[in-house]
Amino acid sequence: MSDTEYDTKYTERHVLLGYLNVMRRAVIQTSEGLTEADLRRPGVASGTNLLGIIHHLTGVEQHWFQRVFLGEPVVADKSMTVPAELTRDEVVAAYRQMCDRSDEIVHATLDLGSRAAIPNPGEAQRDSLRVILVHLIEETARHAGHADILREQLDGVTAP
Repeated sequence: MSDTEYDTKYTERHVLLGYLNVMRRAVIQTSEGLTEADLRRPGVASGTNLLGIIHHLTGVEQHWFQRVFLGEPVVADKSMTVPAELTRDEVVAAYRQMCDRSDEIVHATLDLGSRAAIPNPGEAQRDSLRVILVHLIEETARHAGHADILREQLDGVTAP
């Protein structure tokens, strides 16, 4: 493949969403094959657990893409506390659904330089969709690393 073919096939949008989706899948993968009790078992003093990370990232996606970028009046639950009645499958399904919605928003926006409808609370400026995507890659990757460590503490499994 020539440089020109590569550049037209792999647009900035494709690259950013590609890296974000790799990290999203990594987080989900760390939760596979464990009991509900293991998924909720805190691995550090703060109480962080695998299921809580997925729940938190669901809220992060909603906050940045729906509340901040679109300006929708949603209140995202970004906590790491998962309601006891929710199963792993329900938490993962909610995360996947939210990620799909985020991807729809990214694909529907023609220019990655488009500014968010509102500033992130506590900040003065409205971020571009590009900045929001990079932030989500960073946040999801950090939590994927946390999830890897928690999983290794539980049963010795490490990411491939």
